[in-house]
Amino acid sequence: MKEAFDDPQYTAALEARDISWKIRGTPIVQQVCLQVHPGEMLGLIGPNGSGKSSLLRLLSGVIKPNSGEVLLGGHSLRQLSRRTVARQLAFVAQTADTADAISVIEAVELGRTPWLSALDPLSTVDRSIVRDALSDVGLLSKADSNWSTLSGGERQRAHIARALAQQPHLLLLDEPCNHLDIHQQLSLLQLIQRLPITKVIALHDLNQAMICDRLAVMHQGQLIRLGKPHEVLSPDLLEQVFQVQVRTLIDPQDGCRVLRFQPMPSL
Repeated sequence: MKEAFDDPQYTAALEARDISWKIRGTPIVQQVCLQVHPGEMLGLIGPNGSGKSSLLRLLSGVIKPNSGEVLLGGHSLRQLSRRTVARQLAFVAQTADTADAISVIEAVELGRTPWLSALDPLSTVDRSIVRDALSDVGLLSKADSNWSTLSGGERQRAHIARALAQQPHLLLLDEPCNHLDIHQQLSLLQLIQRLPITKVIALHDLNQAMICDRLAVMHQGQLIRLGKPHEVLSPDLLEQVFQVQVRTLIDPQDGCRVLRFQPMPSL
């Protein structure tokens, strides 16, 4: 079988074909069809409980859909080995932790696992990739620190460094700015935006979501809108999905659109 990324006839980097997933009979994700274009930054938005995290887990292969299929470069995830998928796709969950007494650099080195054999230790090149990933997220000075000493935000950045060390062609991130202060949020989003790979990122902040190439809106487990941010973030949709009123302002400094939200008036 050819590697997923070797198929020149297939144009989507990642595709969901009518995927659904239930928990004990309760629909969580319902009949989602979605194509992620190579090189784009696709944002997933929606209120809490809309199915964003579950959709990312389905797209990453962490969970399997009850119906439909996910394709990586035109090949069903069900047909690809875990190593093949891990060499192409990295997933950063909202929360992930370890009770092991390991250092930060050892945690990030796990990102090189898909590229190693049982007999081959980390090479000089591997170690350089790991240190570059730590530097990218601003944690190189913490490389030798024990994992247990990190703050929540530092752990989140370390998980992203682990994903970067994996050197994927496709990066999936579930609200990566959780636990980060505003400076770290902006720096991290700029880093993610600059990466010359395909990105799918769930975001809570709709103003931050406007940097994405396209936005996919999840509501009650369904994908209800897909398009460019200025097309998707309309007053009607925000009222329907997020139960807020919105005004669009223009920043006089750079001309960028900024959304200001207000609660819906009480009945």
